[in-house]
Amino acid sequence: MITRTGPMSIGHKAVEHEGVVYVGGLIASDLSKDMKGQTAEIAEKIDAVLAEHGTDKTRLLSATIFVTDLNQRPSMNEAWTEWLPAETRPARATIGVNDLGAGVLIEVTAVAAK
Repeated sequence: MITRTGPMSIGHKAVEHEGVVYVGGLIASDLSKDMKGQTAEIAEKIDAVLAEHGTDKTRLLSATIFVTDLNQRPSMNEAWTEWLPAETRPARATIGVNDLGAGVLIEVTAVAAK
């Protein structure tokens, strides 16, 4: 069975299939925040989406992070490591992109086990 939650105009916030939760690209709501602030807000959103599917951040398998300025990666990593204990951090890629939209510094997708 496939379960979709958080319907949006072009997709869903998450899709679950056979015990795996795929979290769609999430951005911060408060785009006035700096890279660390936007990252922390996205982490909270990931927590909420995973909870809705009966899992949590300790079950993350992978994350793909898109940032508009790789020079700001240290502040993104600071928020990331504050959020996730070292022993539960997923496989991860950080990709620099030209543009994510006005004010958007970071977008994150994730995959977690149930």
